Amino acid sequence: MKVLMLGWEFPPIYSGGLGTACYGLTKGLSHHDVEVTFVMPTGPSSVKGEYVKLLVADKLYKEKGIRIKRVESILVPYLTSKTYEDKYVKYHEVRSSKDESTGKLYGKDLFEEVYRYSERIKFIAASENFDVIHAHDWMTYQAGIKAKKLTGKPLVVHIHATEFDRTGGHNLNQYVYDIERKGFHESDRIIAVSNYTKSMVVRHYGISPDKVTVVHNAVEFKDGVDYKIDKTDKIVLFLGRITIQKGPDYFIEAAKMVLDKDPSVKFVFVGSGDMEPRIIERAAELGIARNVLFAGFLTGEDVSKAYQMADVYVMPSVSEPFGITPLEAMKSGTPVIISRQSGVSEVINHVLKIDFWDVNDMASKILAVLNYRSLHEALKHHGTLEVKKFNWDIPAEKCLRVYGGVV
Repeated sequence: MKVLMLGWEFPPIYSGGLGTACYGLTKGLSHHDVEVTFVMPTGPSSVKGEYVKLLVADKLYKEKGIRIKRVESILVPYLTSKTYEDKYVKYHEVRSSKDESTGKLYGKDLFEEVYRYSERIKFIAASENFDVIHAHDWMTYQAGIKAKKLTGKPLVVHIHATEFDRTGGHNLNQYVYDIERKGFHESDRIIAVSNYTKSMVVRHYGISPDKVTVVHNAVEFKDGVDYKIDKTDKIVLFLGRITIQKGPDYFIEAAKMVLDKDPSVKFVFVGSGDMEPRIIERAAELGIARNVLFAGFLTGEDVSKAYQMADVYVMPSVSEPFGITPLEAMKSGTPVIISRQSGVSEVINHVLKIDFWDVNDMASKILAVLNYRSLHEALKHHGTLEVKKFNWDIPAEKCLRVYGGVV
């Protein structure tokens, strides 16, 4: 089986769970003798991995399993029109000082950039040999549709998030919604990362439930490193984009309630996003700024260290299609509290669950994990055991069955 896979991030270049999921899924597929050509807007000049074949410009690195093609673009995940404009201006300023012609290659708005990406895909699709097209999230749907029409090959779209998730259900971007809806209707099959996401697609996009297959995400298992972090503070971790979807505003309100009971606790935000200035300001308003640290966006070992440093990890998402970070935290032996408004809550049990809006319950459960050693150790022990069943071979097998159904 040969797959043309469309996505816009792949490690080591990534900014969220989508890149992690694409890496894990493609690696799992390689274990089933599936050849994947992964086309992304931009990417590294080299990718480490025993199963990866990377095609960048004129240089071809041949190893087992995957080829990655790079299409020049400034697309990155989770962009809105406004954040694209900011990124475009900064990019153009930098590039124009080096090469005046390069800045002119890029569109002046996000949707022009998505269109350009889809046009590039047509040329790649015409030159590649593949059996099925697999498109990840809305930015690639137009490209997937064009590749399908050009080649006659079936299209599978993979939903990692919808416009309803990204906006928290408020101020939807109609253009993005229309792209999503068209992608869902013109695809041959839809993969959703959870039943939570499947129900949203059926309810808001008019899709038959029979067209949607649920394939839950997993987590990459490597030999973990014990960093033996020496600390004295009690640490509560938020790790993710600081956007409305992830619920940082509810988390900071719960932090205030916790600190009213225990002023020694430290709250750490790992990530970045458009709500970061507002959350910093709110921490100051609440008088808890000294207990709240903003560490910025971290990758690799720094993320692992953050998990191991934390006494409890909290995912207070307003709408989370899946949520890989709780699995990563459990793998690190960190007790976890998650929002019930998430896909991952369907499949894990040895965590504490909350409704994102119930900051009283969130604060109460944070304090319980921090103060009751037996609860902390039980969540740590059983969570570490439970997460072992979430390996990427299982989602890969399910995707392979989806491919078989449309080819």
